[in-house]
Amino acid sequence: MKGRFSTYMLTSMADTWDVFVGELKRVFRDPEVLLIFVVAGLAYPFIYNLIYYKNVIEDVPVAVVDMCGTEDSRAFIFNWDATPEVKVVYACATMEEAEHLLKAQKIHGILYIPADYSVTLASGMETAHISVYVDMSSFLYIKNVYLSANLVALEEMNRIQVDRYEAMNMGEQMSWALVQGVRYDDISLFNPTAGYGTFLVPAVLILILHQTLLFGICVLCGTAIEENSEVFLLPGKKRRYSVLRIILGRSAAYLTLYMAIGAFDLLVVPRIFNLPHIGLNWDIIRMMLPFLLATIYMSMSIGIFLKEREMGMVTLLFTSLIFIFISGISWPFEAMPHFWQVAAKTIPATLGINAYIHLNSMGATLSTIADEYYGLWIQAGAYFLLCTLIYLIRSRIHERNAVRLERIAALRKVVKAKHQAVTLMERRNGARQAEHKE
Repeated sequence: MKGRFSTYMLTSMADTWDVFVGELKRVFRDPEVLLIFVVAGLAYPFIYNLIYYKNVIEDVPVAVVDMCGTEDSRAFIFNWDATPEVKVVYACATMEEAEHLLKAQKIHGILYIPADYSVTLASGMETAHISVYVDMSSFLYIKNVYLSANLVALEEMNRIQVDRYEAMNMGEQMSWALVQGVRYDDISLFNPTAGYGTFLVPAVLILILHQTLLFGICVLCGTAIEENSEVFLLPGKKRRYSVLRIILGRSAAYLTLYMAIGAFDLLVVPRIFNLPHIGLNWDIIRMMLPFLLATIYMSMSIGIFLKEREMGMVTLLFTSLIFIFISGISWPFEAMPHFWQVAAKTIPATLGINAYIHLNSMGATLSTIADEYYGLWIQAGAYFLLCTLIYLIRSRIHERNAVRLERIAALRKVVKAKHQAVTLMERRNGARQAEHKE
């Protein structure tokens, strides 16, 4: 009994190893798959980081329309121009001139100071007004123009109040204490520069791994089905044994390759481009394992339905934007419709993005992200079972087709043999009749 079990295990391991080696050879012999797996998997992180290398938008070009022309208005303009968010590049005489520059995209914001600005400030009985117009084509422009204008207005308001209190014979310290009743410090956690690249790129790194795996595996599955209709079976093996060995061998090949690519993308790239990286490397590697397995088995489950190698790229390309949107990065997860919340939880990229950001950018541990971590393991197990079931069903269909084709071939041979026999008999009969006539 032990000898049979040992033989069975050795045979299983040998078959799985053959599939593992064969799949790696298929990857490195296929230029398109190699481009998706290796080149895209390693090059895309650099491309995205180089695009967002500056990280923050500074010196947004703006124009001012100063209808007041006093020392107060010039001081406000000077302080606004001194902020890192904007740069005053035009001083316009009218709003029409400034609007023309805005439509031509030469500027992205306008500051309008009315003629009564200084008079209203000096009166102390009314509130002075300024108007800010901003280009709505990008929320980064909106953020810079409004934020900088509000900060300058707040500082100007504090200065005016302090001057008035000092005119009432109050000391400078007491004046500032009255103006700033509550002092606050603005501290940006996990993203000190409030940079857009620091916010977006970590999520994109996970999506790159997810999508390149999905596209590459789908191309390989489509190619295998094109080249070999018995791709679900090992030659000479029973179906119930063959399917499991094929799935384990192929997934092990993809996992081996992507553990190396993923370690480079998630551990090395953040250090190269000075992205936040305060998590433990070992925790990130442990998180990668269920994430990659879930992605692999999901991709294998989808790829089995693709009859051509190009179908995966054509039919699944649109999913990249959907996956980044439903991950909760661009829009709060809780604010999504219930349908999309449920759909998001079935995608490994969603849990992977949130787990990686918490580990890498926020310094969390695996115990802190238990929901995402164990959720990835559940996804890996569920997609493995789904993949196995699909392979078993498809392999049985292929076996039945193979038996049917064998029967048809055998029947054709019988018909052909009968036809040949009939033909031979007809020739003999014809020859006999010819001899009889003679």
